[in-house]
Amino acid sequence: MVLGKVIGTVWSTRKDEKLIGSKFLIVKQLDLQNKLKENFVVAVDSVGAGVGEVVLYATGSSARQTNVTKDKPVDAVIMAIVDKLDISVKE
Repeated sequence: MVLGKVIGTVWSTRKDEKLIGSKFLIVKQLDLQNKLKENFVVAVDSVGAGVGEVVLYATGSSARQTNVTKDKPVDAVIMAIVDKLDISVKE
């Protein structure tokens, strides 16, 4: 799982029939200081996330393990909306 922030939406009226009804969101990876990294993914939303929310997403074959993405041509999925982060870093 990767920590990310939803920064946008992708609209696609023509797509594989297995993806009809799927919502595509642009997610940028976050570091532990809550700063956006450069890399991003387009992920299928399985939990009702929205722009500005911090989420957990998975890529690769793990992305096809949710009820929404099972047996679909998906390489990234949002599977959790983060409510709170508690981080303890020893220096």
